[in-house]
Amino acid sequence: MRGASVVIVDAGIGNLRSVQKAFESLGARAPISGDPEAVLRADRVIVPGQGAFRDGMKGLGAGLGEAIVEKIRRGTPYLGICLGLQLLFESSEEGGACAGLGVLRGRVRKLPISPPLKVPHMGWNEVALGGRSAAHFYFAHSYYAELGDTGDGWGTCDHGVTFCAAVRRGSLWAVQFHPEKSQRAGLALLGDFLCS
Repeated sequence: MRGASVVIVDAGIGNLRSVQKAFESLGARAPISGDPEAVLRADRVIVPGQGAFRDGMKGLGAGLGEAIVEKIRRGTPYLGICLGLQLLFESSEEGGACAGLGVLRGRVRKLPISPPLKVPHMGWNEVALGGRSAAHFYFAHSYYAELGDTGDGWGTCDHGVTFCAAVRRGSLWAVQFHPEKSQRAGLALLGDFLCS
């Protein structure tokens, strides 16, 4: 990992500084950039995000989306956080149908309202990640990814429905929760990504 180029993608949709601070606490230099060329040069790509799917796709215009897809195609380690996971899918029903990057099969759907649980799903919840002991991570979302390929699923969570909390396919990692806000368990996951 020493000397590796890690870029946090600025598509105008994220809590970028908190993600950057989490990586810095692990000893990694992780500059923030909205330049597609910087993304194409990076050894690792992180796409954090919060907010609406359509705004996220708009933020990936001007070459950023293409650069991200190309890096994933090349096998460059990728970490998507929250909206950075959802944008990988074919479409979202949020705000009317909207096409995503199409890297993963499936669509993004609204969490069902299931009293007494509330939507948005905000706060700590247990996640069972493949090959790890279950841990608690911090969530803030109203939509979730419905997988087209169940083999991409890496972790699940329950909030009125059992939903995909994490996907993993080779060097592609993506999580619905916020590891940068999830204390020890989140930092451990980010550290594992850096060493992958």
